[in-house]
Amino acid sequence: QQRIRRQQAPDGTPYAARKRQPVRSKKGRIKREMFTRLRTNRFMKAKGSDSAAVVEFTGRVQRIARVHQYGLKDRPNRHSRDVQYAARPLLGFTRDDEQMIEDIIIRHLGK
Repeated sequence: QQRIRRQQAPDGTPYAARKRQPVRSKKGRIKREMFTRLRTNRFMKAKGSDSAAVVEFTGRVQRIARVHQYGLKDRPNRHSRDVQYAARPLLGFTRDDEQMIEDIIIRHLGK
């Protein structure tokens, strides 16, 4: 959630900026950050069991998250054409996360 708030991919690179909308006037432009609702606990759920841990988006925002995670095509609204979105990875591991997980596994196997 902190990375989404900072508008950063798991590798630390900033998200691609929104495309400029030539039709929009200064009054109608979008000023807010991307994904403010996605990062709330209402839509981002974590589950765990003995053999797995999962963090996922739920509900209708799951499609939006998938499009941005992988940079897919989607329609912004029902009456528009398909738009190619830039990949903006929302979920993933940093190098530090991977190293920490690797250390935990090695310690566990060493017992």
